[in-house]
Amino acid sequence: MSLRHGLLGLLAEGPASGYDLTRRFQEVFAAVWPAQHPKIYGELGRLEADGLIEVDSRGPRRRKAYRITDEGLAEVRRWLAEDDVDHTLRLEALLRSFFLWLIEPEDAARHLRREAAYYSERADFYRGLAAAKDRGDFGTAPPVQSMRLTVEAAVRLYQALADWARWAVDVTEQGRLHQRRPKGAPLEHDA
Repeated sequence: MSLRHGLLGLLAEGPASGYDLTRRFQEVFAAVWPAQHPKIYGELGRLEADGLIEVDSRGPRRRKAYRITDEGLAEVRRWLAEDDVDHTLRLEALLRSFFLWLIEPEDAARHLRREAAYYSERADFYRGLAAAKDRGDFGTAPPVQSMRLTVEAAVRLYQALADWARWAVDVTEQGRLHQRRPKGAPLEHDA
């Protein structure tokens, strides 16, 4: 997802200020697509210059609320229907796991236990959100129904990562990740 299309999608729900969009990004996309305040404001300027959004209203302290234009709605629909999906995943936890052989088995297992706990907590958080959506706490509008699909993906992804981390702890504790060596002894390639 590009920041551009994420903002257009949020504005398709209704007018919003840069502050509102930043808060919404944090609530909805923080785990999968973080965006900082300055980047959002910069992109809003570009979207306005490209005619995809326009100022809906002005408030105190130079606050502007934006709304999506017909061209902007057409662009986000085109992106959804036609553009290839970027399936790149950037998970630092998985990058780190590639190098866990460099630390002591006990340290690796401790790290993986923390990862398992973190992912389990996140899965539980999204399960709670899913239950609230299923009860109708957020209404039944189409954006809420689409969000429910995304929340379910978050539940399943975090649960899968929690399961992986627990499996990795077992592998590490069974000595299959590291060749057992005295603590502090050099790694095989160091000798």
